[in-house]
Amino acid sequence: MNQAERDRLVTLRKAKKKLITQRQAAEEMGVSVRQVKRLLVALKKRGDKAVIHGLRGMPSKRKIEEKIRRKAMQILSREDYRGFGPTLASEELERRHQIVVSRETLRKWMMAEKLWRGRKQKIEQIHVMRPRRSRFGELVQWDTSDHDWLEGRGERLYLIGMVDDATSRGLARFVESDSTFTNMEALEMWIQRHGRMLGCYTDKASHFQSAEKTKRDGERCGKDQEELPPTQIERALGELNIVS
Repeated sequence: MNQAERDRLVTLRKAKKKLITQRQAAEEMGVSVRQVKRLLVALKKRGDKAVIHGLRGMPSKRKIEEKIRRKAMQILSREDYRGFGPTLASEELERRHQIVVSRETLRKWMMAEKLWRGRKQKIEQIHVMRPRRSRFGELVQWDTSDHDWLEGRGERLYLIGMVDDATSRGLARFVESDSTFTNMEALEMWIQRHGRMLGCYTDKASHFQSAEKTKRDGERCGKDQEELPPTQIERALGELNIVS
């Protein structure tokens, strides 16, 4: 089993345990929801072998021969196909000539042969928001809010929140102090429920980062400033191979 198949198996197991939806699993694996359903049935029947392609070692039948590409381009170069876009051209090739080509593949072919130009964006975007990550677990935003949650009617509480960037799935808990210990507990809860994230985005609190701080003794003596060692949370994230 190669790495790609192992990754697919992990995704299917998450879908089986309902940690992610079948649609999210389909996006992660780059397949359709229908294919995910088939794989889940196969996983139940055949176990881990469900992710191993049955045609491994055989020549791929999906590759379209060069002569078919040339024939399709020759047809679309005719006058009666002038102005056809990739979608309509794909449909007509299949209907009239029994040439089955996906719209995206045909779009690339037509652009290479200068038979089609992609539409230009009409409105220039000046301020572009950062797009969300495409998969669950790629990036988790991690922060603490010190809002007066009880509106002065009780002790001051802090809300530690962790939110997945792709799906907005979150975890939050109230604590009496915003400390290394309470944040480490939140990290442990997330990993137990959802597994290890690939990266996390945190604020500049001292228990998260220490790289920008320097030892005062070095400044007094006029020596080169020496960076402090990583915090406990930084070390924990490093050992878990989580980018922060």
